[in-house]
Formats: sequence, structure tokens, C-alpha cells
Amino acid sequence: MTRQSHFSGISGSTLKLIAVFSMLVDHTGATVLRTLCHLPSITAVPGRQAFFVSAYNLSRSIGRIAFPIFCFLLVEGFLHTRSAAKYAFRMLLFAVVSEIPFDLALKGAWYYPEKQNVYVTLLIGLLVLIGFRLAEQFFSGSMPKKLLRFLLYILILSAGMQLSILLNTDYNFKGIFLIAILYLMRQSTTVQCIGGACSVAWELPAPAAFLPIWLYNGTRGLKMKYFFYLFYPVHLLLLYLLNTVVAAHG
Repeated sequence: MTRQSHFSGISGSTLKLIAVFSMLVDHTGATVLRTLCHLPSITAVPGRQAFFVSAYNLSRSIGRIAFPIFCFLLVEGFLHTRSAAKYAFRMLLFAVVSEIPFDLALKGAWYYPEKQNVYVTLLIGLLVLIGFRLAEQFFSGSMPKKLLRFLLYILILSAGMQLSILLNTDYNFKGIFLIAILYLMRQSTTVQCIGGACSVAWELPAPAAFLPIWLYNGTRGLKMKYFFYLFYPVHLLLLYLLNTVVAAHG
């Protein structure tokens, strides 16, 4: 009996839940646990501080799994959307909505222009994919056209990576490169996962994200689209409030 008879893979919504859980653990570490590590009541007891430092480091490691999954789901969404323009507009909308919660939770200020939230990274990555698709539509067939398309790929990707650097987006040019790799290697799940894992090998244990991605069965799963869009700004705002309470009573 084959494995498929026992296990048919995991859906897109399950992948999103894995990414959301990982992100929540990561951001809890980056806010609340980081604050706890520096409270006088914690630092006064070495054993207690060591515990919270270990918890902080573990939470940040778990969080490395989230971003590669979100990039993969972005590519899947682009491949299946009826309107790339509407998809990009949603990304732009939630990038704007998320900026203040992102700045408050992770930078401690209402406005922190030196760093942009992950929705901006995903938006730039999506624009790169739209550029790739246009290049494919206009330059396919003969070898000279394929060569020109390859050069356009490089130009479009370079522009997207440079824009992410200028805006200093979360994961910056490395995130844009990962999105491009996942799109260009999409014809083979195994090759796509290997390419993606290699692209994030600089940040262990991020390559582990490609195990659940490899198990993805191509189905949508639960219809919770706007829950996932809203979770990012809402959980950051709640963590900011919780962190404020912890710091005040520390």
C-alpha cells in the first residue's frame, strides 16, 4: 500500500496555519520575551534570566520557518489568482494597515521609516512575478526571444531586489530572491524545495520550512483568506499592548 493511501498531503490553509503559528511564536519572542530578558526582576536571578534567554532564542528559531512558507504561498496565489492586479492591491492595502502595528511592536515607535513590514516585501516580490509573466507572454518561442526573456528576468529581479534594499523591507533582497526562485523552479516540487532551502540556508533553521511545503497537496483547504491577511497587523498590535503591560509591571 502506498503512502498516498494513508496520507494525502496538507492543504494550503494548513500551511498558512503553520506559518502563522511560527510567526506568532517569533514575534512573541521579539517583543514580550525580549522585554522579560531585561527586566530587573529577571536579571537579578541568573537562573531565571538564563531560562528566558533560552526561551527567546528558541522562539526566534521557530520563527524562521514562517517567511519561506509565506513566500511559497504568495507564488501559489499568483499562479492561481484571477487578477494579479487585485492581488497586488490587497498586498498594498495590508502593507499600509500593518505598518503602524509593525513599528509599535517591533521598533517601539508609531513611525519608524528605516524598516518596512513583511507585506511590503511580499508586494515587491509579487510585482517581480508580474514582470516575469509579462516577459514570458511577450518573449517566448525562438531562441533570441528566450535569451531576451532571460535578460529581462535578471533586470526585473535586480530592480525588485534593489527596491527592497532602498526601502529596507523585512528580509530585503533575500526575500525577493527567494520568491523568484520558488516561481522559476515551480515545475518540480522537489527542485523547488531544494532551490528554496538553499536560498534560505543562510538563516537556520529556515530550510526546515520546505518539509511542510513539500507535503503540500495543491488544495485550498479552509476558506479563511481574510483571517490570514488580518492576523498579521492584529497580532502585532496585541503583542505591543501586552509588551507594554509587561514592561510597566516588571
